[in-house]
Amino acid sequence: MTSSPLQHRPLPTPPTPGCRVAVVGGGANAEHDVSLASAAAVRDALAPTHDALAPTHDVVALTIARDGTWSTDGVALTFPEAVALIATCDVLLPAVHGPHGEDGTLAALADLAGVACVGSGVRAGAVGMDKWVTKLVAAAVGVAVADGHVVRSAAEACREPRLPAVVKPVANGSSHGVRRVDTVGELAAAVAAALELDDRVLVEGLVTGREIDVAVLRRADGTTVTSPPLEIGHAGAVFDTATKYDGSARFVVPAELDPADADRLAAAALAVVDALGCQGVARADFFLTSDGPLMNEVNTMPGMTPHSQVPRMFAAAGLPYAELVAELVAQARVRHAAGTP
Repeated sequence: MTSSPLQHRPLPTPPTPGCRVAVVGGGANAEHDVSLASAAAVRDALAPTHDALAPTHDVVALTIARDGTWSTDGVALTFPEAVALIATCDVLLPAVHGPHGEDGTLAALADLAGVACVGSGVRAGAVGMDKWVTKLVAAAVGVAVADGHVVRSAAEACREPRLPAVVKPVANGSSHGVRRVDTVGELAAAVAAALELDDRVLVEGLVTGREIDVAVLRRADGTTVTSPPLEIGHAGAVFDTATKYDGSARFVVPAELDPADADRLAAAALAVVDALGCQGVARADFFLTSDGPLMNEVNTMPGMTPHSQVPRMFAAAGLPYAELVAELVAQARVRHAAGTP
């Protein structure tokens, strides 16, 4: 696996004429609305609704409702009908963040339907969605992580509390259920709330450091590139769901970093993404502490509106949003043709 600077990238891979892409949005999870926004943006990048640009792909829009039912352009579909429609496409682009989407579920559906799939395959999606297992993988390849443990009840969490701490569901996204706690009472309440979203909860020691993201992109030509680092500035105790989407967060890209720190972050992101086996684009989130980078989590299907972190990072490196989306589709087709999961 190679890494190359984005500024020396080859010309964008031209889309294959007639490439039919099923873009799936929504999802039966807490990230439903965010996934709808990602899917809408991706569809418009591939087949613009404005007259200034011609469509580069034939797009089929599919939506998974909160109750798990499927539709296309407002027309309800049975699950067999949805699978049959996906099977008519060349590529499935699952813009569904969180459980029943990003966790490898839709990658498995694409595999069974015999179509290419944008992003990570079943194994990497499932492992990357599990924050605890991802921490174990990161530690195994020498990337530092916060001390933490998994609990299945508030009583278990409160037996030997180590405070302050951060509580989060093991397998959920968009910071849903993430809470800083300073007292045993807060710990019990936070764990109980997180258990409404997952059957396992991660309790981690509080980390002090700058919050830095690095994205890793697999390209259709076989190269791998890392994005410029992005720093997240926010006023909250943690970067929770409200802070993430209320407009108060400040993104700085490229982040102002010492070159040595930037190199360490890029190397750590590559090491973890390679170990997980991620494809397409993945975002690795870090805390930059006085002792160096400490990995927080990995997103195998990060937010994909033009204003989301990953598109911002690659735009700062000279890769426009539409080209990024087209690159993801092209890489999926190359991988599928080669029989690579």
